[in-house]
Amino acid sequence: MPVNPIRTRRWKSLALTVSAVLVGFTAPVVASSPAAATTTAYDATYYKNAIGKTGTSLKSSLHTIISSQSKISYSAVWDALKATDQDPNNTSNVILLYSGVSRSKSLNGGDVGDWNREHTWAKSHGDFGEVTGPGTDLHHLRACDVQVNSIRGNLDFDNGGSSVTNGGGSTVDSDSFAPRAADRGDVARMILYMAVRYEGDDGFADLEPNEKVGNGSNPYMGKLSVLKAWNEADPPSAFEERRNQVIYDTYQHNRNPFIDHPEWVEAIW
Repeated sequence: MPVNPIRTRRWKSLALTVSAVLVGFTAPVVASSPAAATTTAYDATYYKNAIGKTGTSLKSSLHTIISSQSKISYSAVWDALKATDQDPNNTSNVILLYSGVSRSKSLNGGDVGDWNREHTWAKSHGDFGEVTGPGTDLHHLRACDVQVNSIRGNLDFDNGGSSVTNGGGSTVDSDSFAPRAADRGDVARMILYMAVRYEGDDGFADLEPNEKVGNGSNPYMGKLSVLKAWNEADPPSAFEERRNQVIYDTYQHNRNPFIDHPEWVEAIW
């Protein structure tokens, strides 16, 4: 795969206490210390009004930036996911969230063995359903095995639980779900994107992360501390970066800032 010219990411290596410079799709160093500053080609253009800010000021600026987007219908999400979630090793397949399985694009539907449209921010948390807007936002919609999706349901995210059947290492208990390790950072960045994008000023609920599970129909998703840890432990992958670019170039024309700048999670929360 060619080197991505867009970005150079720098991550701190706790074991060596030196910085490792990662260019493009080079495998990231997993670190327990906060992500160091990153630089992207969008900093002088798309993100120019956010650079250098922290806290509520950064969140507000990012909200303004990413709220400028094109919206698609829920039926159009099917074909969009076939592009955004495409298996890089088999263009006839998509990679399924939570399980990591590669499955034929043609097997989209509602039967056992199919994949369907998973709302990573559960659509009942804020009661936005499948409406155009948060219900169709590709930055948190992913292809997912029908049965695994059903097991996750509308549970909040937290560590622990028992193994999910055919879940690739994902776990579940009575009030929370944990994706397999390779998807935990992805999930964290999708959830926190939603919390910045939907602030209650466009007719939809103000979505926010909190430290609870069992949030039900309230517009909250937990647990924030766990999501922050997942963001650190599982940095953005080549798959995730490509997905962000496809959504930006082809569909919504907005970006998930936490894929471009994972250090902004800590800067805001």
